[in-house]
Amino acid sequence: MISQRAKYGLRALVMIAGAKDGKTFAISEIAETQRIPKKFLEQILLELKRHGIVDSRRGREGGYFLRQLAAEVTYGDVLRAIDGPLALLPCLSIVAYRKCEDCRSESDCEIRHVFARVAESTRSVLDQTSIRDS
Repeated sequence: MISQRAKYGLRALVMIAGAKDGKTFAISEIAETQRIPKKFLEQILLELKRHGIVDSRRGREGGYFLRQLAAEVTYGDVLRAIDGPLALLPCLSIVAYRKCEDCRSESDCEIRHVFARVAESTRSVLDQTSIRDS
């Protein structure tokens, strides 16, 4: 299950991705339109900025905008930035691999084999679906 934080982040990014002619969005505008608590949204957008997904501009015409094309930002990118690794088992994570402490052998682990298929399918969908596709 994805976090509420990730859901809010995705909703905000889909809104930002729909901008026309280089328009930026103020936090208050996104918060009101998407019904996201403003303070929570500020934290989420700062995290997305730290991961290079969005950037911001100050001033009268300021606000948040995508650093990349909407077609280049995937659901997988956003979920990893906000929630961390996608894998359900640490031994299947690409970005945060850890050997399971109670496992004798990864190659003989029946549980790992099943969840490897789940992880592969999940990554495939999330990494091939951009926020433009929403």
